[in-house]
Amino acid sequence: MEYYKITFNYESPIETDIINDLLASELGDIGFESFVPENSGLTAYIVAGMYHASSMEKCLENFPIPGILFHYTKELIKECNWNEEWEKNYFRPIRIDNECIIRASFHPEEKGFNYPIVIDPKMAFGTGNHATTYLMLREMLELDLKNRELLDMGCGTALLAILAAKKGASRVVAVDIDEWAYNNAIENCRLNNTGNIQVAFGGAEQIKNFGMFDYIFANINRNILLNDIHSYVPALKKGGMIFMSGFYKEDIPVIEKECVDNGLHLLSFTEQDKWVAMKTRY
Repeated sequence: MEYYKITFNYESPIETDIINDLLASELGDIGFESFVPENSGLTAYIVAGMYHASSMEKCLENFPIPGILFHYTKELIKECNWNEEWEKNYFRPIRIDNECIIRASFHPEEKGFNYPIVIDPKMAFGTGNHATTYLMLREMLELDLKNRELLDMGCGTALLAILAAKKGASRVVAVDIDEWAYNNAIENCRLNNTGNIQVAFGGAEQIKNFGMFDYIFANINRNILLNDIHSYVPALKKGGMIFMSGFYKEDIPVIEKECVDNGLHLLSFTEQDKWVAMKTRY
């Protein structure tokens, strides 16, 4: 099967990662299947027969964030072994000490890890390759989740939810507003035999349907976090923690202010490649 590879880059003061996430969601609605974030933009793939230039142009014209100047190039990719392409170019196994390994089903199995996880993404978000996902994984590995209840907000591939289930959480809920992510999360939960994870389609409005949690993990982006923190706190048990990532170190003051306004206290943060993961307590 032939694919078109469309490489986008932008002229905008807004962080590239925020545009990448939203653009992937918009393109997914018009048939694009796979997305790879780059430093300067996004690479997206679509079956050649599904590609319509007018639909893509309309998507860019009606982009939810105004004022962005989009540039793109198009390349026809002949039929190839896509698993081999992913393995070679985009998704390599992620190993965290001897604790956790994240691999795709086309990678060979490796022994000696406490928490082996299989993720088959159709895009590179949420595989552990991005600094924010890696930081959140490390935070979760430090926790005792036995008999705890956990919410993975903006779950993507459901990687964090799957790790929580493997670490003994009694109840795990994974929520994402993107339909592709919702379907992929269900498939990845099946691959890892983590049937106790409830996957929900939607945004912060879904939280109230699932009761209270000891831990909430939200790896999204600065703007969504600022908008939704007030929705997270009512679902958090007293003394519970919220872990947040998807923003830069310089964003900490504005995130912390919103946390304090909602009864959360900053305990610590970790940093990698200018990205941070923040730990707060209620």
